[in-house]
Amino acid sequence: MREGGSIATGVRSEGDLVPDIEIVLGRNEHKMCLTIEEPEADDGVTSEKDAYMASVLARYWKSLVERTKHHLGSPVNLDFDHDALGQLLHFSINNLGDHSRRFEVGVLDWFARLWELEKDEYWGYITNCGTEGNLHGKYFPDGILYSSKESHSSVFKAARMYRMECVKVSTLISGEIDCADFAAKLLLNQDKPAIINVNIGTTVKGAVDDIGLVIKTLQENGFTDRFYIHCDGALFGLMMPFFKSAPKVTFKKPIGSVSVSGHKFVGCLMPCGVQITRLQHINALARNVEYLAPRDATIMGSPGISAMLNELSSTVVFERPKDEEFICRWQLACKGNIAHIVVMPNVNIEKLDNFLNDLDQKRESWCQDEHIQPPCVAAEIGEDNCNCVLHKN
Repeated sequence: MREGGSIATGVRSEGDLVPDIEIVLGRNEHKMCLTIEEPEADDGVTSEKDAYMASVLARYWKSLVERTKHHLGSPVNLDFDHDALGQLLHFSINNLGDHSRRFEVGVLDWFARLWELEKDEYWGYITNCGTEGNLHGKYFPDGILYSSKESHSSVFKAARMYRMECVKVSTLISGEIDCADFAAKLLLNQDKPAIINVNIGTTVKGAVDDIGLVIKTLQENGFTDRFYIHCDGALFGLMMPFFKSAPKVTFKKPIGSVSVSGHKFVGCLMPCGVQITRLQHINALARNVEYLAPRDATIMGSPGISAMLNELSSTVVFERPKDEEFICRWQLACKGNIAHIVVMPNVNIEKLDNFLNDLDQKRESWCQDEHIQPPCVAAEIGEDNCNCVLHKN
């Protein structure tokens, strides 16, 4: 084995030398350039442009087909058919809100059942990748992080990001964590709780750490109730539950969280993952992020609206509407006493007029009470833009 993870061939037989072949993990990438010629500004032949772009995409598609025929080294499931989802590509739903929450909750419930955790005892979310699940799994516990040297790089990335003390544990030849070395390193840090990353399939060897043996090692070395276990099940976390002879990944055991990747075994088109943890662990960290899911529905409004538009910006900030139904209807992002709209290319004058007319009509009903005054938003948008009693003059 060469330094850097490369592998070299040696002597095949007496007198039969073969050249060194270097295989470097993560570097053997197929490089291909699809040069795009920028059309002239006055080029008005649309059919030629369309044909040209079609040819570029056709070449790219052909290259993907060819590469797929020889796809063996990456844990990605290419056996999928997402045609049914094609119609959804006509929309941009990345608006931070709960546009797909009903689906997300259904997915999380399924995984909670798979890993044997009651619905009212778990917290989870769909992550943007498997790495995010590992980062979150290390986020809340205090203590020293223990992980085998063959763990995914995201585990050690989490330690660096959170400035955690991290101890790398040796592995057996199989790639599984060496619990004898684990025990020795636990004894060196008996005064601090242990956070353990358990691999449900390592990156290179696909080794599965023995959760039962890890727990036994902790208990035998004085960590009976001073540990937190995160299971990195990026690939095998979805496979093992369906193998009768495989050890179970289950919350019946004293584990704290599990994460899996959606783009590996399942074959999701875009990188994603699932993170499930015990609700009791997350409660201490839970906080309300208002622009995602505002709780307060009683923010006041009144005639003469406070608003601000930064120079060179298409984002208009104004006082938060009183009616949550109105906020949901127009999909406004809110934080505290303010809300905003973003004028994108698809937002035309007609849509803006409809919004302003709707806002004007609603505000009349919100402000029937003459005692209701505009909120002071000077701290958020400046005194010159605030229309409260104190600043409107």
